[in-house]
Amino acid sequence: MPNWGGGAKCGACEKTVYHAEKIECNGRSFHKTCFLCMACRKALDSTTVAAHESEIYCKTCYGRKYGPKGIGFGQGAGCLSTDTGEHLGLNLQQGSPKSARPSTPTNPSKFAKMMVDVDKCPRCGKSVYAAEKIMGGGKPWHKTCFRCAICGKSLESTNVTDKDGELYCKVCYAKNFGPKGIGFGGLTQAEKKE
Repeated sequence: MPNWGGGAKCGACEKTVYHAEKIECNGRSFHKTCFLCMACRKALDSTTVAAHESEIYCKTCYGRKYGPKGIGFGQGAGCLSTDTGEHLGLNLQQGSPKSARPSTPTNPSKFAKMMVDVDKCPRCGKSVYAAEKIMGGGKPWHKTCFRCAICGKSLESTNVTDKDGELYCKVCYAKNFGPKGIGFGGLTQAEKKE
């Protein structure tokens, strides 16, 4: 059939596209108003378009439809989404080859390795993460567990001492483990008689 209109046909609506309204993508011409994602109908431009054969998509829909699938291949917003991709023609059913993934990763990420090697607090025995870690006596402690074993006073780097894997404030350490006698902070003979 001859092209009587003089211009190329729109890849979306098949009507003639004139020069003033033409957008070219993937060797095809589109009206500016027809240059929309085929899935979500969002308006596209040269920075947001992703073409697949004769179809055009926004980068998000293209990734959902043609990108890698499975755990670790999320799309934005913390990778939490309830979108099943049904509006894109995706059929993620149990038992399909795309959803069959090993239960444990064969090549664990740095994050997974880091989570396995978490230190344990000597006081409570729970994991100590970087945001709550205080080092004392060569061991990691929770901020809330970084207290004197005798009086329970919160400790800081200026008043902490350690003995046999336990933390003490300087006062409790001196009373219990320091030298005894006159002049060493212990009770004097006069105080003992009273």
